Amino acid sequence: MILLRSALFILFLWLWTATMTLLYTPLLVLPRRWTVLAARFWIRGALIGLKLFTGLGWEVRGREHLPAGGMIIASKHQSTFETFAMHLMFDDPAYVLKRELLWIPCFGWYLFKSGVIAIDRSAGTRALKTMVKGAETAAAEGRPIVIFPEGTRAAPGTKRPYHSGVAMLYGALDLPVVPIALNSGVFWGRGALRKYPGTLTIEILPPIAPGLDRRAFMAELEQRIETASDRLVAEARHALSERGIAAA
Repeated sequence: MILLRSALFILFLWLWTATMTLLYTPLLVLPRRWTVLAARFWIRGALIGLKLFTGLGWEVRGREHLPAGGMIIASKHQSTFETFAMHLMFDDPAYVLKRELLWIPCFGWYLFKSGVIAIDRSAGTRALKTMVKGAETAAAEGRPIVIFPEGTRAAPGTKRPYHSGVAMLYGALDLPVVPIALNSGVFWGRGALRKYPGTLTIEILPPIAPGLDRRAFMAELEQRIETASDRLVAEARHALSERGIAAA
């Protein structure tokens, strides 16, 4: 039953996305803010479909930890889900992402129009300078910056190195960094068809104030995110096991 419901959701998501992609074409010549609002509508529809077809909902904990003003959001990355959710959790976020995503037919056009910070990861130091410049522009516009320090999705329990890009942003922008922990990979694994029913949790952790040196900052960020994410993963697995479901 889980496999069937998951397949129905994937079919729905493809149809929903194809329909919205066509209807949204005029947005490509309108002000950027229209694209941002349209993206939120598309995401809300996708997550409603996720709940209806698979029984997977979500919750956000720790909103009281969000600082006033500008911020850098450094999130654990286990699933496609959080790339959707951040658009609803924050107002007009600027995502740091790999340039290749802009090459996806049609979808990449809307990514570009939404104002992402796309970097060429093969360009080394030049890519980091481009990232910082784009983040400075977005921060000046009052937009939160979203970065996934691991650089790619990692399965629950998998430890990937945290890349230096987040430290460069922390040092250059002089903004607090808000760590985000989650357990999305338990319910929606990377490349997995099955989407398990339950309540996925995203937890906003207390911010790290500007001023730490690079090594201390990176150690603190990783410790906070990994410790909280491990706790959330254990919580999700326990909830599923009580229902007789063995997930990731």
